[in-house]
Amino acid sequence: MKSTREKITLNFRGIRYKTYASTLQAFPGTKLSRLTGPQEASTEFDYDPNTGEFFFDRDTRVFEEVLNYCRTKHLHCPQYICKSVFEEELAFWEISGAALAPCCWQRLSDVESQQEDLALWDDSKDADDQGLLAQVGRGNNSCRARWQPKIWTLFEKPFSSFSAKILAAISLVFNIGICILFIKKADVEIEFFVFGDAYHYNSTATYLSEIHKQFPYLLPLEFFCVLWFLFEFSVRLMFCPNKKKFLTSPLNIADFLSLFPIFIELCSHGQAWLGFVRALYILKLLKILKLIEIPLMFQVLSYTSRSVFREIFIFMIIFTFESLFFGILMFYTEVFYPVPESYFESISSCIWWAVITLTTVGYGDMYPITEFSQVIAACAALCGVLTIVIPIPIFLIKFKGYYDAAVIKERRKRKMEQAAMLSS
Repeated sequence: MKSTREKITLNFRGIRYKTYASTLQAFPGTKLSRLTGPQEASTEFDYDPNTGEFFFDRDTRVFEEVLNYCRTKHLHCPQYICKSVFEEELAFWEISGAALAPCCWQRLSDVESQQEDLALWDDSKDADDQGLLAQVGRGNNSCRARWQPKIWTLFEKPFSSFSAKILAAISLVFNIGICILFIKKADVEIEFFVFGDAYHYNSTATYLSEIHKQFPYLLPLEFFCVLWFLFEFSVRLMFCPNKKKFLTSPLNIADFLSLFPIFIELCSHGQAWLGFVRALYILKLLKILKLIEIPLMFQVLSYTSRSVFREIFIFMIIFTFESLFFGILMFYTEVFYPVPESYFESISSCIWWAVITLTTVGYGDMYPITEFSQVIAACAALCGVLTIVIPIPIFLIKFKGYYDAAVIKERRKRKMEQAAMLSS
């Protein structure tokens, strides 16, 4: 080994560092420690005997922290450096990342959590669609292959062109119109069926036909809207690049189900109880999400909910236990101290009261009378507040992580699109 007071020169891309051999010998077994050995000029290192320097083509920021670690026995991470680069440099110098100081450990943990959110975030939907469209275009020169990307973009990307915006506006008018017709028709049927003279008719079909006579515009308008939905759904299904993904999409399933209410009503010979199927028209309002460009927020909520599913499950178990515990305790308290005006007549009613109290809703339809039961109610209210408050920070932290990841991916995608437009 070299003398502890001997100086060793290290050259990093022209930047020279000179230190004592004793400093490099602070951690035996590491690469820096081997620089002071008798075989330092061997092929393991790039050693220049003329200048007496060891040359390294490595990151100087991390090496400065590694060298400082040899001096002070405290390893820190540079402020602006990627976590993967830092870990790669530590691996090169054969230093364990467990030696990292606590002040930098938290910062790297936050970075690692953000990188995990970025890795889990699925932004391949649009890329997959475009890739499938490109493959179809290259493999087929038919008319359908040439028009498929244009028509698919026209119907599926509302902000891709002026024509797509017009088509999206027309679709929005039909979506809102079908919901207005559903509300109007439901009001008319309730007025006839509940407050009117429906009982005078021989059958429900006769009474519904009477409604159609007095309001003849309802059925044609509804049928016209459904025809538009059928046309739109058929075109999108015909020109979609991935039919399996298309048919399993929740929005597309809602579109498909909304085609049937009017046909069910017509084929059922006017059965009034089948009118509830028209409530599927309300699902058409979900199409508005594409027009105001907020599906990203719902994707963030979806990823957040899936990431905190374990915590939500534990919370539901605790909440169920509290409901049963306070409900049964309140029931037996009212039984042992009976009062004439007590609202608690069964365990199920007590559990209902416990659920309402724990969720801090407090309808006031049931409340304790005796002093001891009021103490139990106060404990239930406090436990409910604590139980609900504790999971909220976990959800917010996860939501912020996925939201930041989504914003980063969106910005990156827009930059790539702008670069592609400029290059073309």
